[in-house]
Amino acid sequence: MSGFKTTALHCLLALSILLATLFARDVSATETNAPVAIHFTFDRPPDASMAPLFLAAKDGRFGAERLNVAFNSAIGSPEALARVARGDSELALVDINELIRFRDKDDAVPIKAVFVLFNRAPYAIVARKSRGIQLLTDLDRKAVGVADSDLSIRLWPALARQNGIDPSRVKLHKISAAVREPILSAGQVDAVAGFGYLTAVNLRDRGVPDADLVVLRYADYGCEAYGFAVVVNPAFAAAKPDAVKGFVRALMAGITATVREPGRAAEEAASRIDGGDRSLELERLRTVLADNILTDEVRRNGLGGVDLARFDRSIGQIAQDFKFRKLPTAGDIFDDRFLPPVAGRLIN
Repeated sequence: MSGFKTTALHCLLALSILLATLFARDVSATETNAPVAIHFTFDRPPDASMAPLFLAAKDGRFGAERLNVAFNSAIGSPEALARVARGDSELALVDINELIRFRDKDDAVPIKAVFVLFNRAPYAIVARKSRGIQLLTDLDRKAVGVADSDLSIRLWPALARQNGIDPSRVKLHKISAAVREPILSAGQVDAVAGFGYLTAVNLRDRGVPDADLVVLRYADYGCEAYGFAVVVNPAFAAAKPDAVKGFVRALMAGITATVREPGRAAEEAASRIDGGDRSLELERLRTVLADNILTDEVRRNGLGGVDLARFDRSIGQIAQDFKFRKLPTAGDIFDDRFLPPVAGRLIN
């Protein structure tokens, strides 16, 4: 009888261990399959250029990648980068040229870009033809309004010299971003610095005739800079590489959907803007797709990546007016490990 009890106890103990193991495995599987939470920061309030991300969320693309993405906004790329550096946000959309400058600090967290959304920077001088401006060289002795923290103006001296313009002969007037379009429409300055897809559309919306506007895009005058890019917290990238890859796949699906259905994408963007206007956002979206996202380089090489030689040249242009402690290379700033193969990034 004693032997029987001992055997029964051993069997019961073995069964308990087996059940505990199975339960632990089930819990582990559940945790593995649980969506990964991502706090994603935009460096400015919503606009139509963010439509691919909004549409990816709307269409359940992030959920299909087992991601739970929450959007928030910062005031400028420096603040967005600071959030990623602290780990308050896992990913963010920032100006990659600001990331290049950020990484030059002594104590900079080694944040890298993993996907370039804007193949060409949106930097532009928007001017009025009625003030005698048709070409970049016409800015000689003209007054240009520059908003506080405007990142485009940091590459202006290099661009001016590249095009035979003496930067000191162009009068830069510091202004608030809130009055950028009003002071140009009122004729208080001859031109303003900003983003082509935002400022020009805003001015037309304010009643400035399209025939009187000229958009002098930096990229058309030799600026090789890339624009907005997705950056990632390095600790998160190391711990959750599949989540970063999944985010990139979802974003590419959002871009494809935006190209196919720009009207729906603009409507989704407008719904996230206080007082958003679908027709206005659609105009912005069509402009940004043509000028900044679907470039010839992207059609050849696919979405999200960089041409290493061009990227290094763009760093050289920044270095003309920014004193680097150590000149970075493209590999210091951009990490292509999270991109699908080129065949999976081509867009028709």
